[in-house]
Amino acid sequence: MKESLTIVKVGGKIVEDESSLQQLLHDFSALPGYKLLVHGGGRSATRLANQMGVETHMVDGRRITDKEMLDIVVMVYAGLVNKHIVAALQAKGMNAVGLTGADLDVIRSVKRPVVTIDYGFVGDVQSVNGDSLSKLIHMDVIPVMAPLTHDGNGQMLNTNADTIAGETAKALADYFDVSLIYCFEKKGVLRDADDDESVIPEITHNDFVQYVEQGVIQGGMIPKLENAFSAINAGVKQVIITSAEALGKHQGTVIKG
Repeated sequence: MKESLTIVKVGGKIVEDESSLQQLLHDFSALPGYKLLVHGGGRSATRLANQMGVETHMVDGRRITDKEMLDIVVMVYAGLVNKHIVAALQAKGMNAVGLTGADLDVIRSVKRPVVTIDYGFVGDVQSVNGDSLSKLIHMDVIPVMAPLTHDGNGQMLNTNADTIAGETAKALADYFDVSLIYCFEKKGVLRDADDDESVIPEITHNDFVQYVEQGVIQGGMIPKLENAFSAINAGVKQVIITSAEALGKHQGTVIKG
């Protein structure tokens, strides 16, 4: 019987607010079994870019990452945000280690090909080294993963944190019973974007297709759910989309295969 592992992905809006971050890490530390945390940090990157006079370009919510912006996101994600989280977990008696995809060669990506838009130094995940991660986890180390990967040839790549969480969950499903929890500012997937209480308790893939056609699910929630279904289909035990405040409380939207 496999041991349990909970992978929590938390967005930048939560990790960049000190009170919400501390509450999240308190709840995260209380989760039973092995744990892994994936974080964002886009707002901090945008703020530093503005201070440095580097213009931020977004297309459909995705950051265009030229060389200057890549330097900034590496500094912010792997440095400022990641190490702040690691230090906070250590203060709670949790032996955490900060990782990018380049560390221990845990995640390799390929630079996204130009089709209609040139996203620059953005990576599409090619492989996750589940063996190295599982060995760390079995040493009672908590990996804290920044949204950065590498191509194996020395190039760092900006990579979507939701995708990193999903691909990491899939790779570790061979070693653990994996629960993947996407935490963000809403209570779950909403039937009505203007009603925070209109949480859809369960979504099957057929539901998802219908909700997209009806316009109920749109924008950044579409790739988040695509990652969720991909994880379920690859053997991840459960996927939940919920608020940071509800972490560990079995609330939110449960994704069904």
